[in-house]
Amino acid sequence: MFPNLFKPIKIGKLTIPNRIKYAATEDNFNTHDGFITDRDVAYMRERAKGVVGGICTMQGVFMDPKGEGKGYVGQAAAWDDKFIPGLKRIADAIHEEGAIANIQLMHCGRVGGVEIPYCVGPSAIPQRLRIFRPVVEMSKDDIKLCIKQHAEAARRGVEAGFDIVEISGIVGYLISNFLSKYTNRRTDEYGGDIENRCRFMVEIIEAVRDAVGPDVPIIIRLCAQELLDDVGGNTPEECMVTYKMAEKAGVDCISVTQGWQESTVPVITRDVPQGYWLFNAKRAKEAGIKVPISMAYRLFKPEMADKAIAEGIIDIWEMCRPMIADPLLPKKALEGRLEDIRPCIACNLCLARLFRDAPMTCATNPLCGHEWDPEWQLKPAETKKKVMIIGGGPAGLECAAAAAQRGHEVHVYDKRDILGGQVFWASKGPFGEDELYGVIEYQVTQCKKAGVNFHLGVEVTPKLIEEEMPDVVVIATGARFTIEKVPGWDRPNVVSAADVLEGKVETGERVVVWGGKGPGIVTALYLANKGKKVTLVARERKVGKDVNPSYVWRYIMKLGQLGVKVYRNATIEEIGEKEVIIKFIPYDLRLPIAADTVVYAEREPVTELIEAAKSVCSEVYVIGDALMPRRLHNAIHDGYRIGMRL
Repeated sequence: MFPNLFKPIKIGKLTIPNRIKYAATEDNFNTHDGFITDRDVAYMRERAKGVVGGICTMQGVFMDPKGEGKGYVGQAAAWDDKFIPGLKRIADAIHEEGAIANIQLMHCGRVGGVEIPYCVGPSAIPQRLRIFRPVVEMSKDDIKLCIKQHAEAARRGVEAGFDIVEISGIVGYLISNFLSKYTNRRTDEYGGDIENRCRFMVEIIEAVRDAVGPDVPIIIRLCAQELLDDVGGNTPEECMVTYKMAEKAGVDCISVTQGWQESTVPVITRDVPQGYWLFNAKRAKEAGIKVPISMAYRLFKPEMADKAIAEGIIDIWEMCRPMIADPLLPKKALEGRLEDIRPCIACNLCLARLFRDAPMTCATNPLCGHEWDPEWQLKPAETKKKVMIIGGGPAGLECAAAAAQRGHEVHVYDKRDILGGQVFWASKGPFGEDELYGVIEYQVTQCKKAGVNFHLGVEVTPKLIEEEMPDVVVIATGARFTIEKVPGWDRPNVVSAADVLEGKVETGERVVVWGGKGPGIVTALYLANKGKKVTLVARERKVGKDVNPSYVWRYIMKLGQLGVKVYRNATIEEIGEKEVIIKFIPYDLRLPIAADTVVYAEREPVTELIEAAKSVCSEVYVIGDALMPRRLHNAIHDGYRIGMRL
């Protein structure tokens, strides 16, 4: 099905049986002093299964005892020989699954020093992001020591059994700090023009080569486009110089990336179309780079990667978040089981947790981080039960699939003819939100394969529960949009966000959206993108407080670009035919706003059937938004946890 993905390629002297590479991913699964845990070994083993003989890259290791290069609390270490046995466990697990083991060396630079009060870099350039620490400029002795530490860590990786050594020079980590004129203001031989700014990278490559010998391939990850024009970062042309100098220094493969964590341009979120960044890989080829080119970054679909390889744009398909969501993605693609691939929805929950010093998890894959725990694996049920799930949203569907796969008789009821609950409405957003519905399509497919019985267009009543006499009832009825009963709340120009997003009602030209959380933001963007003059009224001081931090700043930016007026710490006191009265809560001030339509976008759980279910059945569970309105990952994880325990 994908002939180009599954043909061999040589990286240096090593032949890889296919064009698949699992990219390095920090996960915070290891101990705070850098030792490998069972949890991380199991996580990596599962990804090694998925690459079907390809490259499986462990997370970037930090290389200094002070932790200056450590960017994540659970990051693996390689600054001493005492870490070799743990690293060997990872390499062995990868090899046992028939894959090629790759270790990444990663000094996090201005993103580092996670457990100390400072970080280091070529120059003491102030941070743009408050979560990072003040930068201390490195001396020449510091630079020489850091180069040596890279070489020693590479040697330890090879001794541990890794087949490839990869150097990270991306997203604002140390090597990229030296390369960029934004963060490198040095006047010695490590600063100045682009060739001098490359000196640190070149000396690391050369030192690593001396440490590992001529036969071990070296990969480097480099930015093709920093997206830091607003602060004087490198031009795309300067980035290509770094590629040429890395190749000249002796790397065997270059991984193309773009953007820094400090970039204000979206790079890996849903508003960036899939495949968009392939032009940067093409630029590397056109610049004359001869070593193989790999690429990740919004390249989620095997057919897209296969086509890019066929057209000579890339040589290797690299995956990070897609294989967090489904570790067996390449294997399923090889087997032609595309419908069984659990999709990544580019929500960046994985990254958000890392930057809050929490273990990584995945919105669509509840097993992520629990691969080592037998309690989280689906096992055949000891007693078959009749399970009635009320609600066909993400929580109900996830629960249904898990329960049915365990052998239960599962019935899913939904009063609508459309499955997906509030994801159906959320997927109507204008900036790539249609990708959200992919997880519903996946869940429905898995339910059908497991034999789940669907009853759509059926509204469950206490009488129906009593007639069906289930052994288990799962309340997954979700949430409804609700409005405060202020004067005018029942006027005909007051409508719900659900009806707007579903296309059941047309709004006037001037619209007030009442609710500053995720649903309100999506509704405001949906309407503003249609040319409506939108005002967003939020009770909270912070708009989008329930939205992933990786997204909320983008949404706020887009609200501004579309001309949406946002009032915080405010509520609606009165609704008229052509205006509303807004009250600013802290100050008791009022403001009239012109409005043809008011859209209410706050939610409350639907709980009416809980007591009725309990009166009939001794085993009743409440999951998803029916428990409390939250986000998609909460619903999916609720559903899986109950489904695996029934």
